Amino acid sequence: MIWLVPLTAALIGLWLVAYNWYQQGPVITIRFATAEGIELAKTKIRYKEVDIGDVKAISLSDDRKSVLVSAQLVRSARDLLASDSRFFVVRPRISGGTVSGLGTLLSGAYIGIDPGTSTETSKVFIGLETPPIVTGDIPGREFKLHGEQIGSLDYGAPVYFRHINVGHVTRYALDSKGTGVDIGVFIAAPYDRFVTSNSRFWHASGVDFSVDANGLRLTTESLVAVVEGGVAFQELPDLAPAAGPAPAGTSFTLYADRSQALRLPDQHGQRFVMYFQESLRGLSVGAPVDFHGIVIGEVRRVGVEYESGGGFIRFPVEVDVFPDRLRSRVNNGSAPRGFPEGQNKLIVDRLVEHGMRGELKTGNLLTGQLFIALDFHPDAARASVDWTRSPPVVPTIPGGLSRIQDTIGRIANRVDRIPVDQLAAQLSQSLATFDATLKSGQGLIGRLDTEVLPQAILTFKEAQNALQSANAVLAQDAPLQKDVQAAMRQVAQSARALATLADYLERHPEALVRGKPEDAR
Repeated sequence: MIWLVPLTAALIGLWLVAYNWYQQGPVITIRFATAEGIELAKTKIRYKEVDIGDVKAISLSDDRKSVLVSAQLVRSARDLLASDSRFFVVRPRISGGTVSGLGTLLSGAYIGIDPGTSTETSKVFIGLETPPIVTGDIPGREFKLHGEQIGSLDYGAPVYFRHINVGHVTRYALDSKGTGVDIGVFIAAPYDRFVTSNSRFWHASGVDFSVDANGLRLTTESLVAVVEGGVAFQELPDLAPAAGPAPAGTSFTLYADRSQALRLPDQHGQRFVMYFQESLRGLSVGAPVDFHGIVIGEVRRVGVEYESGGGFIRFPVEVDVFPDRLRSRVNNGSAPRGFPEGQNKLIVDRLVEHGMRGELKTGNLLTGQLFIALDFHPDAARASVDWTRSPPVVPTIPGGLSRIQDTIGRIANRVDRIPVDQLAAQLSQSLATFDATLKSGQGLIGRLDTEVLPQAILTFKEAQNALQSANAVLAQDAPLQKDVQAAMRQVAQSARALATLADYLERHPEALVRGKPEDAR
């Protein structure tokens, strides 16, 4: 019986060892470029902030180019070890406008895991140097973009939909030919349903400032996009709605700016060439072709030609014209269709017959950018389209600025033919005559001051004295006034006496012969 006690102890020990071995999880190996922030027996492996393992060993690889980290996981973590699972070190990071891992300042760095979806398992993994922006448990879809350049985009740059941050840039790399870049973007749910086959993506990085023939444009998506760049997308307007959301992994073109992305695709384009006599300075490739304020095309190429037969140089400007921009809808409301080639020629010939010509105009006074304007000029000389050339040649007229320069030149030539020397001699002679006249006038003014003016002053004084004497005579209390008043009274009395005599004689005319009777006396 004494051997029963050690036998029982041995069985319990074996059971504890077996139970401990059974409860232990797998041991995995993670390859990192550096062991920065990883400490033996201290660094934890966490998933959703739950500890699922510990670092048991740290060693260099055989080629000494990386670090091998061995970690012991708990038994319940077996389902997380898919072959496409990703491990990464979480430490304080500042990238662009994003700050992450601040909690590790006190607790220390730890190794995070992003479980994969593969059915195959593995115990050897390649660790990521930066935490993934999108983990497998975030709903959404990833799409592929292809552009000419990456601009100011970076890992984790935001993706905007109508100025709302709906996703991030997850990766970027040169394409296989080195002619562009491939960019991966993740759109989180529920915004991923707005990505359809009609969606257009463009650079929303920084500030888009441009000055061209169309004027000045200043475009930005947000302050964050100004600092760290970004991508924006929107469904292309004026098209029929898409059947549904685009599937994950769909490829889209990444345009340089919003105007290019949302421009309707041009169809039924036709190429023409125009020859201009004036300078083409300020006319660049991509400059608009304007028809009564509607942009119907753009400049494709600006070149120079030497005519060996004529011995002169011409400057051709090739343009692409899109007639569909003039007819967005036909009368029945359906989508536009291209005209047959013969009808296109007939329409262009009629327009040219009515005076349509191409001319250069200044689109921006600040930069001197030019554009081609198609307009009607009834007074222009008759011309026609040369359809025998390829591309066909459209007639042109000198631009308004060129005509102004020609007018100024003609005025300058006329001014140059004016006999300036002769006019100057005549002007000098006229000035001498005028100077002599001024001197004669000064002599006359001197005589007026010395001779005429004193006599005039004396005359004015005598006239003033005479006026004073007249005032004294005509005063109310003057003797002359009294004598005149007495004389006037006597004259009035005499007049009354004469009136009485006349009245008497009228009644007694015989008194002139006989005299007045005594009784009447």
